[in-house]
Amino acid sequence: MYAGTATASAAAVALLGAGAWLLSSTAAGTPGTGATPAGRTATVAHTVAAPSATAFGTGVRTLGDVARGRTDEPLVIAHRGASAYAPENTLAAVDKADVLGFDWVENDVQLTRDGVLVVIHDTDLKRTTDAEEVFPDRAPWAVKDFTAAEIARLDAGSWFGPLYAGARVPTLRQYLHRIGRNGQNLLLEIKSPETYPGIEQATLRVLRQEGWLDREHVRGRLVIQSFGAGSVRKVHEQRPDVVTGFLGTPAVADLPSYAQFTDQINPAYTSVSGEYVAAVHALKGPHDKRLQVSAWTVNDAEHALQVAGYGVDGIITNTPDVVREATG
Repeated sequence: MYAGTATASAAAVALLGAGAWLLSSTAAGTPGTGATPAGRTATVAHTVAAPSATAFGTGVRTLGDVARGRTDEPLVIAHRGASAYAPENTLAAVDKADVLGFDWVENDVQLTRDGVLVVIHDTDLKRTTDAEEVFPDRAPWAVKDFTAAEIARLDAGSWFGPLYAGARVPTLRQYLHRIGRNGQNLLLEIKSPETYPGIEQATLRVLRQEGWLDREHVRGRLVIQSFGAGSVRKVHEQRPDVVTGFLGTPAVADLPSYAQFTDQINPAYTSVSGEYVAAVHALKGPHDKRLQVSAWTVNDAEHALQVAGYGVDGIITNTPDVVREATG
């Protein structure tokens, strides 16, 4: 999804105070020693059943909320991890989201030249790694032109700040291991599927091999989304049990056709309205449940409140703590 700022907005300081605003973290992605929110328990997406969960904090939907029909607070999803506070899509950003108490993280997957799935947003390596310095003769530095071993050499943290120097672009397997250790859930985006023929099958293969397509994960811990409607449809055809999402804002008249293969319509927050959310909610998806809406990328309190007022089911954000505070 669209890149947000690398630093937290002033709204975060105003809402949380400077002391709680930024927790320290090591370049290797280990959570810092700052205060961890007390009373954290697992949260789950409210479209599906999941193992037991109890309420944590504000602005995070839990199984108990669903059972009571609570709809006023959207699920808060950490976009590329807590990417306002650590370099996006790295294990450090995942751990930062964990420290802040967020169980749902979003990422982006692409394929290397030798067919390994890596977690990175841009289709080139320039913005978030030192590829231009390490491989000066490899322009345009497209992800698809590098092997996994070559990408593993790159520094994916220094661009964000010296604290994160040496952070790496994780493979999807490494990423799954880390969020599994943290007990987190995954909103996985298949990036630029037109560039990577077969990426849907490759993604499902890794998820299956790593235990992410068992009953527990499929029912409550995994959503696969993409901007490519064809890609979402392929995922649904290959694994009809998996919850899927389409990134975009289809015309209302086209929504019934999307409801045949996707469970969520996830638009940019600037393109959504209360009327649009209601139109989506009026339909059922392939699992015979109401279609849902998660809006992205909302990074300040004002827009979080606005979007929550539209009745969205989820908010995807670089600053999950800010959104949780605002919507709670």
